[in-house]
Amino acid sequence: MCSARVRAMGPLILGVLFLPGCNALNPLCGSARPSPVMTGINPTTVSFAQVQKTFPLTVTGSHFVSASVIIVNGTQVATTVLSSTQLTGTVGTAAIPAAGTFKVYVSTPAGTSGDLGCSSGGNSGSVTLTVT
Repeated sequence: MCSARVRAMGPLILGVLFLPGCNALNPLCGSARPSPVMTGINPTTVSFAQVQKTFPLTVTGSHFVSASVIIVNGTQVATTVLSSTQLTGTVGTAAIPAAGTFKVYVSTPAGTSGDLGCSSGGNSGSVTLTVT
């Protein structure tokens, strides 16, 4: 009788043991948000004159949600979520004060998940934006 209960709970036990902390990929994590994954930006190089007028920056990747934002040089820029794989932001001198190289990444704030062992949100890896 006990072994039948263990077999019936097998997938649940595996989920708890092997999927903790993997955000929305874990079906037991409810409202947890996935960590964003950034694969590229467009453009990768702009002139400072473009920055002074503001320019659109497109970010591609995956696991973007409605709360995801683009961070340029440590500053959150006005972001529009186009899909789960594409964001666009408006970049200006508030984020980039002069020519140079700057880190760009995507940040997704934590969701409302209070589930034990479930992480939520986070930051993607960064790529470099060059301003000439």
